[in-house]
Amino acid sequence: MSESFTLYKLIILYMLDKVDFPLTNAQLSDFILDQGYTTYFTLQQAINELLESELIGAESVRNSSFYQITQEGRDTLEYFGNRISETIRTEIDEFLKEKKYELRNEVSVIADYYKTTHHDFEAHCVIRDRTHHLIELSLMVPTEEQAEAVCNQWKAKSQDIYAYLISELIGE
Repeated sequence: MSESFTLYKLIILYMLDKVDFPLTNAQLSDFILDQGYTTYFTLQQAINELLESELIGAESVRNSSFYQITQEGRDTLEYFGNRISETIRTEIDEFLKEKKYELRNEVSVIADYYKTTHHDFEAHCVIRDRTHHLIELSLMVPTEEQAEAVCNQWKAKSQDIYAYLISELIGE
């Protein structure tokens, strides 16, 4: 069991090392559970241990956690990565190659909101490209329902809003 558990952690590190953007818990789970490597609860335990040992870092936005490998994680993967079989590496590489664009899009548009000290709500919306923010927009709204609506609509309309702002600001 201990060797298998170590393998699950190495798979997570390998996946995070192979992309230049964060992956969500759902994205990691989709691959690992679809392949039948382990159960959901074992996977969550592996992720938590990687976080505790600071081999990965996490950012939480609304109901999603975004994970990235740390330098310590890269060092660990370099040292122990040979424990991942060639078959598993190939499966991961093919999955990432096939889904990379889709995975990146899922994590590049994010939105969250919070209550301010003035008892209204701020919706914070971002489009990011790897580590750079292409646009970061904060909107103050009077109710939580409006803040939630802004966040929900951001994913669907962010590209149009970005294109409109660029067009208006550069005068095209």
